[in-house]
Amino acid sequence: MAEIIQRDGTWTFDGDALRLTPGRDKNVSLLRKTLGELTVPLGALASVSFEQGKKTGRLRLRLRDGADPLLQATGGKLAEPNDPYQLTVESDRYGVAEYFVDEVRNALLLDQVPSDPVDGYLLPGPSVPLSASAGDGTASFDGEHVRLEWNWKTEDAKAAAGARALALSDITAVEWHPAVGLENGCLRFVVRGAETKAPPKYDPNSVELWGFKKDPLMALVAAAVQARLPHPTAPTDREPVKELPRAPEPPTEADHDALLRRLRELGDLHKEGVLTDEEFALAKQAVLRRM
Repeated sequence: MAEIIQRDGTWTFDGDALRLTPGRDKNVSLLRKTLGELTVPLGALASVSFEQGKKTGRLRLRLRDGADPLLQATGGKLAEPNDPYQLTVESDRYGVAEYFVDEVRNALLLDQVPSDPVDGYLLPGPSVPLSASAGDGTASFDGEHVRLEWNWKTEDAKAAAGARALALSDITAVEWHPAVGLENGCLRFVVRGAETKAPPKYDPNSVELWGFKKDPLMALVAAAVQARLPHPTAPTDREPVKELPRAPEPPTEADHDALLRRLRELGDLHKEGVLTDEEFALAKQAVLRRM
């Protein structure tokens, strides 16, 4: 067993899984404190690394693509302070961090854990019910329905329709984007039959984010919904159903007369020597099958 305890948090490895517990230091982000302890199975891990600095170092975990709904929902856009898979290490604990990395790497080698993408989530995502307020609204999720409620900062055109209730079965995708510079972020739900390219400010299925402290909490709502949507690698289109060959329709009286005339013509051609015995037999069988 390997363990490293820091003000930023505590990481423990028992050979089968890593337990990541956020610290209680005031510098630990609100997202990490709200998310709480994470258990990462060894099979979800792609690699582990330690980077040394002059005053502090950093432990980093890289998960296999598609293993974690939080990373899937945020698309790698979580800032370093909010990333639960990074740990700040004080310089006097560099030796412990290096030992921790060696233990995890050895386990990855012994278990022959591949680093390629997975086709199903290996982490459960944030627990529900879950609610977060930021930007121009509040997003709540109980495992089956998303509820969006607006505040006094919401654009009138969006708030006029009132609160939104979205069934999970109607949601095809969820997107979370942080505010960057002068560009606002958002939590957007893509609803079947109501897809739109409208800015989050006017989209009734989006919460607009302005870059404030509580914005990252919306990423937890996104992750909780993402964990309950089909995995991105799951097939979305069903294989087309192959039609069985239809039985030929019985010939009409007019068709029957035409086929009889064709038989007589074939007989004449055979008598005249235009058709060989084999060619006549094959052509005659084809006409009889149609009859």
